[in-house]
Amino acid sequence: MKKYLPFILLGVGIIVLIIVILVIKKNKSNVPVEKEDTTVTLSLNERPVASLTPSADGHWLKLTLTKILSSAASMDYELLYQLPDGRTQGVPGTIKLTGQDKIERDLLMGSESSGKFRYDEGVKEGTLTIRFRNDAGKLITKLTTKFALLSKTKELKSIDEKVTYKLTSINSKDFFVVMETFGVPKEVPAELTTGPFGVFTSSKTAVSGTVTLEGTNIYLYSGSSWTKLDSGKSSNTGIFIGTN
Repeated sequence: MKKYLPFILLGVGIIVLIIVILVIKKNKSNVPVEKEDTTVTLSLNERPVASLTPSADGHWLKLTLTKILSSAASMDYELLYQLPDGRTQGVPGTIKLTGQDKIERDLLMGSESSGKFRYDEGVKEGTLTIRFRNDAGKLITKLTTKFALLSKTKELKSIDEKVTYKLTSINSKDFFVVMETFGVPKEVPAELTTGPFGVFTSSKTAVSGTVTLEGTNIYLYSGSSWTKLDSGKSSNTGIFIGTN
């Protein structure tokens, strides 16, 4: 009997393994799959407006969202960014929505433990994704944009190179983010051809430059209205569009 014991144990082990695999498969089949192709498509004027403003040291990005989706009960956000060695780091979060018209979060590109900070150096690009959900947690809509984090350069370009903001002069201490903003803060003055793109800076003073993007006319949103730019020359950064 003893000489058959290893074979018996092996047989029992195989049977247990098969049962475990079947149970796992059954559980996986019961997990609801989130179908993003059934989400709501928002028009340009319905989309939230997002910005990522770098801190003075370039280690933080202030996420600001306006025009929050009124039908949403919560919002997930996820900032992903690439390190020089190829690794991807993330900053996720969930916000319960209770009628807010503006959301702000300071996102650290690094980590914090017991009041001590470790910063991820050399970050140049990444993505921002936001997901709006209803009371049941079901996805309403998802929006994603790429961003470029820039400094010590005169030409600020989006990742897809659809927009360029050429600085009049360089301050080596300033950081900039160039990104699509999802929506627009106010109805556009003409048919949109490019944008909206945002150029956001750590500078506390106005940063002038020249905008290049597709469109017969280029506009800057400055506080409360769209301002048409002469030859793309802008007195400050902000949200830019190109129109017919």
